[in-house]
Amino acid sequence: MGIFNKTRRKRFSGLFSVLMCALLFSASNAQDHPYKNPDLSVDERVDNLISLMTLDEKVYQMLCIWNMKDPMLLDENGNVDYEKARKNFPFGLGQVGRPSDSQGGLGPAETVELTNAIQKYFIEQTRLGIPTFFHEEALHGHAAIDGTSFPQPIALASSFDTDMVERVFTLIAKEARLRGAHQVLTPVVDIAREPRWGRVEETYGEDPYLSAQIGLAAVNGFQGDATFQNKDRVAATLKHMAGHGQPENGNNISPANISERTLREIFLYPFKTIVEKGNVQSIMASYNEVNGVPSHANTWMFRDVLRDEWGFKGYIVSDYYALRELNDRPGLFGHGVAETTEDAAYLGIKAGINIELPDMDVFPVLTDLVNKGRLQESELDELIRPMLALKFQFGLFEDPYMDPKAAEEFIGKEAQRSLALEAAEKSMILLQNKGNIAPVSKTDIKSIAVIGPNADRELLGGYSGQPAFNTTVLEGIKQFAGDDIDVNYAEGVKITTTSGWTKDEVELATEADDAKGIAQAVKLAEQSDIIVLAIGGNEQTSREAWAANHMGDRTNLKMVGRQNELIDALAETGKPIYAFVFNGRPLAFTNLLEKAEVVFECWYLGQETGGAVANVLFGETNPSGKLSISIPRSVGHIPSFYNYKPSARRGYLFDDVSPLFEFGFGLSYTSFEYSEPRLSNASITKEASTMVSLTITNTGDYAGEEVVQMYIRDKFSSVTRPVKELKGFKRVMLNPGESKEVTFEITPESLSFYDINMNYTVEPGEFIIMTGSSSDDTNLKLTTLKVTE
Repeated sequence: MGIFNKTRRKRFSGLFSVLMCALLFSASNAQDHPYKNPDLSVDERVDNLISLMTLDEKVYQMLCIWNMKDPMLLDENGNVDYEKARKNFPFGLGQVGRPSDSQGGLGPAETVELTNAIQKYFIEQTRLGIPTFFHEEALHGHAAIDGTSFPQPIALASSFDTDMVERVFTLIAKEARLRGAHQVLTPVVDIAREPRWGRVEETYGEDPYLSAQIGLAAVNGFQGDATFQNKDRVAATLKHMAGHGQPENGNNISPANISERTLREIFLYPFKTIVEKGNVQSIMASYNEVNGVPSHANTWMFRDVLRDEWGFKGYIVSDYYALRELNDRPGLFGHGVAETTEDAAYLGIKAGINIELPDMDVFPVLTDLVNKGRLQESELDELIRPMLALKFQFGLFEDPYMDPKAAEEFIGKEAQRSLALEAAEKSMILLQNKGNIAPVSKTDIKSIAVIGPNADRELLGGYSGQPAFNTTVLEGIKQFAGDDIDVNYAEGVKITTTSGWTKDEVELATEADDAKGIAQAVKLAEQSDIIVLAIGGNEQTSREAWAANHMGDRTNLKMVGRQNELIDALAETGKPIYAFVFNGRPLAFTNLLEKAEVVFECWYLGQETGGAVANVLFGETNPSGKLSISIPRSVGHIPSFYNYKPSARRGYLFDDVSPLFEFGFGLSYTSFEYSEPRLSNASITKEASTMVSLTITNTGDYAGEEVVQMYIRDKFSSVTRPVKELKGFKRVMLNPGESKEVTFEITPESLSFYDINMNYTVEPGEFIIMTGSSSDDTNLKLTTLKVTE
């Protein structure tokens, strides 16, 4: 139960029971106000509540505290301190951040008990009894003790399976909500066009269409129908708007110098799609500047585009301490667009930021800004309205508390593991299979050398909790092999001698220590039939760089440390190498491809890593993942995204211009044959739609799933267009010898772009329709669609 012992838990529960029986706050006629009436509409209740609120009460709805970092509500034992609460929050509070982090981490029941106790103060001890909201991190699972840990987003996107992704985030939503959360700060729909960037793993890859579809599935999973009545869903937060995924020099939060056309067609596309189709409740502004304007001060982006053009009705949260950075954040940086704290708050309000996260830093001065006449109180009314509306929508004024027993009975249980395993298996990408030697037959081998720095290590990546279950590669193979195969282990080399995503220091092993480890690994390999090699990166070599002493971006794409020396030494043994690469962003592992017979890109697979690796290695599961981001040959090949313009990728002296592996690539243990694509109508008007169909056949010996992809190119246009753009994908399951027809709809949306006058339109002309197994031209079959006025 986290850090809670039985005595403390009993005392905490007792305190909660006493508080539940405490005298209700008796503000004059509070119960008679219309906002207390659940039979009225949400709008009517919000109107009434705002009319009753003082300026201070409005400002405090725009504030948050990070309970773990600044215990303004708790005593030294982690219990709610009502004297502190009355002193610090007499006017209520908009949100409390990440309560599950309190006191070093709480178990499911303890988190609920804490959130209930905090909620009780705000409901019963403030004048109007406005509930607070609790937000949590849930990038690939609720980042808390016992939260189920799924593959990182870059891996989930590699599944190209929107149905599965929705099921994953439906489960995550339930786990978070049962613990008291109302909002999660995810999904990340940044477009990752910079492989040096340490946050690639948090994204759904390089393609705007794929990111939009996977992100929409995540939002649907989190929010359901967005009524939030069954206490099993949470409000999602799209982030980071915008241009965050192609920072200058690959440095986190560096400027994004992007034309408006590229910004709209690439970086804003997932946000627009999900706002219009997913009813997402919240959006987070990005740290970076876009064309000289920091996002947290960008009125064009958040008022003109997000609200006026797209019709967004939800609320915008600041990224952590980003409003301070409009002025200066000591020890890190400042944008220098606000001379004072008041200026920073003013710019944030004008841009439309509804609430400051995670602490009471800049927005507390809003009261002074209104009193001085620099802001109108009505401007705050506009900004608190959607946040109050969501609190009514969640039913918090009538039913604000969660059940500790329900959380304890559901979270961290065996039943959740099957979905985590399915997600891990579908996220793995087979990049190379020389001589088709994979999968491995248990009857053909007697011994396995499991080698590598990632072989017996928890591999979750960033923004991870502490799952109740975790299986390493070594453990998974041992469990599968049983007594039939002798499984032995050697680390070989270390990637880093330090560990921990939050740990600032990153240290490397000495040459002498690695040499000793390599010698041990070689000796073990020589005594074994095959080598299973687990290498790549770890949570320290690719991560969010959030401080001057906490780096995560890199200048190259090589594997850290002496992993290549280990690969060379193992190759000399002549034993076949089955390599599994775990990493948060693309690595240019050319040496590995030369030396290993089989190579899988795994990214981070979550708590069921070992079981997924074993099932795929031994053929219980046929790999079906596809790359959600291209893998460059070197850092000099950046940018390497597939949807480039016609004048790009012309070639290099002494080198190949192509990536190591292109977007959408992924092999299977079986083979698939594609027919020529067929259009239901080869000529349409620009307002019309048509269908393209193809037949796919499993021509191999294994049942398997294939991700069929459709790309489109506008041949001639008023402005240059990408050589191809993903516009559709479908997963298809086929038994050996089986054929199926796959059909994609081509709509005006599929063909539209921003023309020379920045109008979003379809221009008449010819469009190349491409279908196949990846974005590589050699894998695609073509037909032509004619579009007329």
